[in-house]
Amino acid sequence: MTSREIIFEVTEAIEGGYDARALGYPIFTQGDDWADLKAMVKDAVACHFADADSPEIIRLRLVKDEVIAV
Repeated sequence: MTSREIIFEVTEAIEGGYDARALGYPIFTQGDDWADLKAMVKDAVACHFADADSPEIIRLRLVKDEVIAV
């Protein structure tokens, strides 16, 4: 049995849209906008896990990396 929750680290893609990477699992996906990303993440999780072992909760954490010159 897997954990009840899976966490994705989400970053803005250079070419637009979003990239998502699951923490602790080899699951990667992307979406053109936030709604598309959510659908793609759900599909990627469903493809990766057997139905009985699929997590109940998917958490998306948006990470914004910004550099400020001093």
